Amino acid sequence: MVVRDEELPYLRRCVELAAEALESGDEPFGSVLVAGDGTVLAEDHNRVASGDRTRHPEFELARWSAAHMSPAERAAATVYTSGEHCPMCAAAHAWVGLGRIVYVASSEQLASWLAELGVPAPPVRTLPVAEVAPGVTVAGPVPGLADEVEELHRRFHRGRG
Repeated sequence: MVVRDEELPYLRRCVELAAEALESGDEPFGSVLVAGDGTVLAEDHNRVASGDRTRHPEFELARWSAAHMSPAERAAATVYTSGEHCPMCAAAHAWVGLGRIVYVASSEQLASWLAELGVPAPPVRTLPVAEVAPGVTVAGPVPGLADEVEELHRRFHRGRG
């Protein structure tokens, strides 16, 4: 599925949120939940530096949607995100019945960047959303913006060591 030009502002906001996470000392991920009519409903960035490694923005938005949206509203919504959902977040997305996922950088790209930087593999296998939640429609990556996301990850991991 193709990323449409009118979706780019949401994706740019995801990159801004990822930069905000980085500025607060966290891993650079950001996500925006958008209703079927284009209204931004909620947004968040990574908060795993607190010690709770489940505080991914995609997971938080799935939980928010379950508490505040009807099943039909969730199905019509889109989650825009700086990075393709991890397996935990893809499962949460599918379990609450959210619609599309549009990401800037793929899990494959992220894994490649982190390997290049010598970052140890995460405790959970990196998988594409389609392998975890085959019924969820996904679009991405977005080449120009993916370069910005890569640079945020490089800055984060260079600053740690």
